[in-house]
Amino acid sequence: MVSNRCKMAVKEELKKLKLHYMVVDLGEVEIMENISMEQRQLLKAALLDSGLELMDDKKSMLIEKIKNVIIEMVHHSTEPIKINFSDYLSQKLNHDYTYLSNLFSEVQGTTIEQFIISHKTERIKELIIYGELNITEIAWKMNYSSVAHLSSQFKKVTGLSPSHFKQLKDKRRNPIEEIGNVND
Repeated sequence: MVSNRCKMAVKEELKKLKLHYMVVDLGEVEIMENISMEQRQLLKAALLDSGLELMDDKKSMLIEKIKNVIIEMVHHSTEPIKINFSDYLSQKLNHDYTYLSNLFSEVQGTTIEQFIISHKTERIKELIIYGELNITEIAWKMNYSSVAHLSSQFKKVTGLSPSHFKQLKDKRRNPIEEIGNVND
């Protein structure tokens, strides 16, 4: 789950199956009762119909947690990003960053760094489109060392400078769920 809309869809499916939950958060659900195999299969099918997936193995769940931590920090944090992502992920997920990084690369076919850059670029597009912050303020908010660094990375990903992107009439953005996938 990578958005509040996903959380709402999961809650709705749980209600339909008369399952009571304590927590429905990005990437995890805690159900009060033990669920039968039949209920599990019904939930799995219902989630697939909604474009979501029920994950059982620990590696897949950890990958989703990595993605959710990055998405939360880049897209939903109101505070400027002022911490090293590798330290933050290690602290948040209680795993060595090297392990997280190797697992992510192996399963996703891209690095955590590239995934973060993709999401930061998409967030920068959003901030440019909103027009509430100038490029210097965006660079500060997104924890770039300089406007030049932000511009260089933005151009490498999009092929456009931030100022050229701002001038475009067709400002194509990507849904959060599609950012950082190998086929982007």
